Amino acid sequence: MPQNAPLFERAASAPPVPRGLPLVIALTGFTDAGGAVSQLIDVMRDDLQSLPLAVFDNDVLLDYRARRPLVTFDGDHLSEYRPSRLELSLVRDAIGQPFLLLAGYEPDFVWEGFARAVLAFAEEYQVSTVTWLHAIPMPVPHTRPIGTTVSGTRRELTEAHSVWKPHTQVPGTVGHLLEYRFTQQGTPVAGFVLLVPHYLGDTEYPAATLAALDSITAATGLVFTGDDLRARNREFIQRVQEQVDDNDELRRMLRGLEDRYDAYMAGSTQAAPMVHTGDLPSADELAAELERFLATRPAGDDDKGGAPRG
Repeated sequence: MPQNAPLFERAASAPPVPRGLPLVIALTGFTDAGGAVSQLIDVMRDDLQSLPLAVFDNDVLLDYRARRPLVTFDGDHLSEYRPSRLELSLVRDAIGQPFLLLAGYEPDFVWEGFARAVLAFAEEYQVSTVTWLHAIPMPVPHTRPIGTTVSGTRRELTEAHSVWKPHTQVPGTVGHLLEYRFTQQGTPVAGFVLLVPHYLGDTEYPAATLAALDSITAATGLVFTGDDLRARNREFIQRVQEQVDDNDELRRMLRGLEDRYDAYMAGSTQAAPMVHTGDLPSADELAAELERFLATRPAGDDDKGGAPRG
């Protein structure tokens, strides 16, 4: 990697950016249970008006051997090369409200330099709030709403939406680093951890992305339709239910998860969340589930499903 190489290049045709917009951060990487973040990036890039402001340099930030780009082999020649993308963009929601979006892969290198660049952009554009998301697999049932753990400085969001408030240590992501740095400088920041059913963690689960959109709305007031995701989710749930109906072991597992979920919610003394609910595993269960999840992933697959999108 070149010494002092620039981390990004500003887009030549970047539009003017209003000051005081919310910043949304969606980075794939260490965990993306249910493909929540990778699908969210697709929605933001494909379904909304998105104009790049700055493009980060893959040659500086990305380990190609760990997360290889896709090439298309067409009979006797290569017809497409699709590199990963990490960009800061100006995006408009379903009703035209503008916001800033930092989306793509989680950098493999230069985390502190990347964080300094992101904070500098936030200062330049005088962002009003920062919201970031990631998703982890947890022993919760798909027949109940997806819950969230909320961290950061916005206590109203934590009190309304955080169904699980653990005291534990987990492997960090660059999203955690960004939240920590934004907190240090006094920027209002909220991180949403989506608690996705562990048995659907390796799928593309549309409900997880719908929960991500709901979380962004709760934090920013931005509006997203999600109609295609809802249609896909109905079909997805129908296929899952067919598998459950045909398997006694799956039915027993699902009933056990539902019983634990309902027992927790019935005895919870926390404020009722407005959007999300969920089961609250113990710290030991979290550690065991993370170990199981990591042990079952293919070697070198830190960004499963993310390379062609991010």
